[in-house]
Amino acid sequence: MKLRAFVKRFLPKTLLGRSLLIIVSPLILLQIVSAYVFYDRHWDTITWRLTSSLAGDVANVMQQIRREPDAVERIFEDAGRAMELKLSLKPGEILPNREEPADYGFIDALLAKALDERVKRPYRIDSSQFEERVVIDVQLADAVLTVIVPGSRLFSSTTYIFILWMVGTSLILFAVASIFMRNQVRPLRRLALAADRFGKGREMEEEHKLEGALEVRQAATAFNIMAERIRRQIRQRTDMLSGVSHDLRTPLTRMRLQLAMLGDNPEICELKENVVEMEKMIEGYLTFARGEGGERSVETDLTALVRDVAEKWKAGGVSVDCHVEGVVHAWLKPNAFRRGVDNLVANASRYGETVWIRAGKRGDAIEVTVDDDGPGIPPEQRAEAFRPFYRLDRSRNPETGGTGLGLSISLDVARVHGGDLVLEDSPHGGLRARIRLPM
Repeated sequence: MKLRAFVKRFLPKTLLGRSLLIIVSPLILLQIVSAYVFYDRHWDTITWRLTSSLAGDVANVMQQIRREPDAVERIFEDAGRAMELKLSLKPGEILPNREEPADYGFIDALLAKALDERVKRPYRIDSSQFEERVVIDVQLADAVLTVIVPGSRLFSSTTYIFILWMVGTSLILFAVASIFMRNQVRPLRRLALAADRFGKGREMEEEHKLEGALEVRQAATAFNIMAERIRRQIRQRTDMLSGVSHDLRTPLTRMRLQLAMLGDNPEICELKENVVEMEKMIEGYLTFARGEGGERSVETDLTALVRDVAEKWKAGGVSVDCHVEGVVHAWLKPNAFRRGVDNLVANASRYGETVWIRAGKRGDAIEVTVDDDGPGIPPEQRAEAFRPFYRLDRSRNPETGGTGLGLSISLDVARVHGGDLVLEDSPHGGLRARIRLPM
């Protein structure tokens, strides 16, 4: 479980990151294995050969000194010219005894091993300036032989060349892989953006372009087919409802004209009220079913829209307190969104004495809240309140309970814009309706 949590926490979230991780992980593993093999085999072998050769040269010089003690200067000159060694002899000196084992590094250890095998005399190694030179003091019978070795005799440039090639090629491969993966992921990002825009009601001018790998093209093709089916369904529904609206309103209009010619007695007035009520109900039903599916999204001044709704209700005698934080612009279907907010204010004004409207940015979203000081809705009934034709007032009187479509229409409008509508407790004691839209 801990390993799963660790992997889940540090695994890249994006497809590009995970793809690059899949490519980079074997590359890093290959470099580790290559480096291990190089240092375990190549570096060890080459360094041992260099140190062994140096120890052999020192042993050869010591042997010549023993054979020809009077030709030391000539021997030193020959060694400097042929072996790149700087030699000096310190007669009468004795190397100090080592009380503790020397703490040699990797090269010092190999050099010490070679001196033990070839020279077989007490010695002291000074590799503090390894890249420039190494100083070796060897104890002779009556003197100390000092050997200054240039760093080039113990250092192989293949180490740096190998590392540079390994790191350089890895960086080139990583760059090529990054470019390749970005080109593969870009169509997915465009498809996700197109789906997000379509889900928020922002119609595209043309079909999503097919590009990328075969699987991505298949997903884009499925998206285009789905989008076209949704558009066709919306057009068919809108056309059907336009015909239903015309067929229903025509006889109602004739009935109103006929009632207007019959006079103003109480029975006629009652029939007129029933016809007006039928017209309102039909308009509400058609508005809910239509859902403003054919309206296009445009960049809208949300500030002006909310204030306009508030002013309209103020002019109608409703107590409305409206406050918008700054200037807020959003992609909206203006008429649909206006109807959604208007329905919320209508519900709030029906049950409360004062309505509070607030709008502004909240993080990465835009929020519009409508509060009232009415009785509110019990939490267990809030989900049911969004159902079409559901009314808290069980009577069929539209003056007290409405048609039961206001919240349904507002929820539909919020979701058409890619957002949501929730009901909460208002700080004013009534109900709060919160519309939240992604920016």
